[in-house]
Amino acid sequence: MNPRKIGVFTATRAEYGLLYWTLKAIQQAPDLTLQLFVSGTHLVPEFGFTAKEIEKDGFVIDETIEMLLASDSAAATVKSSALGMIGFADALARQQPDVMIILGDRYEALSMAQASVMMHIPILHVHGGEITEGAYDNEFRHAITKLSHLHAASTERYCQRIIQMGEMPERVHHVGSLGVEHLHKVQLLTRDELIAALNFELGEDYVVLAYHPETHGELDGVEVLDNIFQALNHYPELRVLMTFPNADSGGRALIQRMQTQAGLYPERFYVTSSLGQLRFLSALKHAQVMIGNSSSGIIEAPSVGTATVNIGNRQAGRIAAQSVFHSETSISAIKTSIDQALTFSSSMSEPIHNPYDAGCASEKMLNILRKPLVSKYKKFYDIN
Repeated sequence: MNPRKIGVFTATRAEYGLLYWTLKAIQQAPDLTLQLFVSGTHLVPEFGFTAKEIEKDGFVIDETIEMLLASDSAAATVKSSALGMIGFADALARQQPDVMIILGDRYEALSMAQASVMMHIPILHVHGGEITEGAYDNEFRHAITKLSHLHAASTERYCQRIIQMGEMPERVHHVGSLGVEHLHKVQLLTRDELIAALNFELGEDYVVLAYHPETHGELDGVEVLDNIFQALNHYPELRVLMTFPNADSGGRALIQRMQTQAGLYPERFYVTSSLGQLRFLSALKHAQVMIGNSSSGIIEAPSVGTATVNIGNRQAGRIAAQSVFHSETSISAIKTSIDQALTFSSSMSEPIHNPYDAGCASEKMLNILRKPLVSKYKKFYDIN
């Protein structure tokens, strides 16, 4: 019997980091063949051209699909999605995977999901059932769930939500977060090794800052970022490591503001397009606090014992550990939450319970992939 062909789609550095151990597991499985579809910011120099990091990790990229326009306006994002579908159609026709793994909720992923369904390729969707009220990713995630045939959820509550959306219970599986597995399998950098890798002096203490646009509503992301900087002025002893936001509408304005801040205060602020998975998780482990609105603060940070200040509504609705402090966007609210997070960090006496850590997620993913292929015809599951 020929190995089953497993397509995996990735369009961002964060998504790739979550998928890493599942990719390794598929790559090493004799009964499976990995087909890697790479698109989005992976192929853009402005965002670090992270496709080279994928290859450095030992993976063969089967298809590269360019889709991002130079503008990050709402109209440009729609056009980028359309360009993606055109490229995905050709790539899928060439590779013809038996199953396509799609993680998360971004517009690039939605385009790949639409193309896969129309080309009769069943989808295994990862991280469905979650809620992030401050981003249109929320609607994209639920749309991908309904386009998908199999589901790998990060918590039992999210499994129930997927079933509530009409998906058959036998097709919904609790695997935990794929990204947390990285923390159990990789030797992270020591603080000194991290300083050497960054070529930046971290001082006595530092925070990690990752702030993305809120794509729902009229919130001014640059104004919120300025509020974060002003709140941090109350903690002059803290250095600040910043990473670029995703390629969402309004993201480039945030990048420019981060670069300006790092240029004005180079001894205190460090900014990069991408830290890479090892440096990012190592930075997260040694940080006093993670600040911003990245899912990493909700999902990965608790497992390394780092408190999080989650600002605004981008992640609103996600299950969170007790180490996550939710904040409104004003300077005073952000400062109050930073105070709470610093107090939590200094008084923490036992490991943080992470609701997303369910053990070896990649093995559970392989178990799903090895089962007989489900029918491409879907029935709606009614809850009585």
